[in-house]
Amino acid sequence: MDDLETLRQKKLEQMQQQNQQLEIEAKLDEVARKILTPEAKARLGNVKLVNRELYMNAIQTLLYMYQQGQIQGKIDDANLKAILGKLKSGKREISITRK
Repeated sequence: MDDLETLRQKKLEQMQQQNQQLEIEAKLDEVARKILTPEAKARLGNVKLVNRELYMNAIQTLLYMYQQGQIQGKIDDANLKAILGKLKSGKREISITRK
C-alpha cells in the first residue's frame, strides 16, 4: 500500500508541475499576442515547434524588452527575424568540406 501511495503522490506532483508549466506558457503567449503582429506570432510558433530552447530565449527577450519599455508598438516579422538572428548567432555553424 505504501508503494501505491508514493506512486500516487509522484503522479500528483507531476501533474501539478505540468499545470504550472502550461499556465506560464499561456501567460507568455498572451504577452506575445499583445506585442507581436500575426505574422511574427506565426513565425514564433514555428520556432517553438522546431527549437524550443530558441523559442524560450526569444520569449524571455521579448518579455524583458516589453517590461523595460523598449518596444514601441508591435514587433513585425522582420524585427522578430533580427531578434532571432541575434539569439541564434551564439551557436556555431558547422560546415563540411570535401576534398
